[in-house]
Amino acid sequence: MIRQIYDDEKQLFAGLKSNHYSRRIKSHFQAYGDKYDFACFYKIVDEKPVGMIAIFNASMIVSTFDGAALDNDLLVELSQFIIMNAPLVVEIEAEYSEALKPLLAEVYTTDVRTQFEFSSRNALPILDVNELPKLDDVYKVLASSFPSIAENYELWITDTSHRVRRGLSQSFLLGDYSTATIQYIVDKVALIGHVATVPERRGEFHARKLLYWIGERLTLDGFTVRLFARPHRVSYYEEIGFKELGTDIVFERIESDDK
Repeated sequence: MIRQIYDDEKQLFAGLKSNHYSRRIKSHFQAYGDKYDFACFYKIVDEKPVGMIAIFNASMIVSTFDGAALDNDLLVELSQFIIMNAPLVVEIEAEYSEALKPLLAEVYTTDVRTQFEFSSRNALPILDVNELPKLDDVYKVLASSFPSIAENYELWITDTSHRVRRGLSQSFLLGDYSTATIQYIVDKVALIGHVATVPERRGEFHARKLLYWIGERLTLDGFTVRLFARPHRVSYYEEIGFKELGTDIVFERIESDDK
């Protein structure tokens, strides 16, 4: 059974497994709680709570509690819940992805991604990085690489500034040409995302230098630094100092024109 939860059940979050999916769910709850229609939280119950779901805008994230697992009946119910809510993207623990594939095959395709963790060399390079940039300056760089952000300025600026004020996110800017954003800072883990360089400065290794600097900087501050990328980028990130942790599957909704 899947039931919506509210602030009075926030103690449930402490029991989630220590993984990316749980941290993303926690980051959404810490940012918005139960006060907004675009951020909803649910528990998956089988006599007792076994998992949790967050729906944030067009994405859904699923994770489980320590010592709990989703059986076949719950996976079927979860697949029906996904289809009913129709998020654009679904993230779930890798161990359940294969079982969900046939249940979602008519409406979702899958994409493999690799998770990396930064391995520090204890050598913070000298680099003129702005750690408190104006978000409009960050947006100018991101808009050149991410059409979805370019088309949704108000949504991006509202969410990013909201998370930065709460210490859940941080943006970095190298010059006026390269940027990267910490998408969440939860349980001493920082997830890097939205890495971009303006077209006219690509090929000059600015993103590579910035990512290495961020990895060393946050490691010195006591954080574990991670990111996701497509499998064909493994060698690129390993050269920077990131080590592959494993892969998972992201479900992406099939648009009607593609059916």
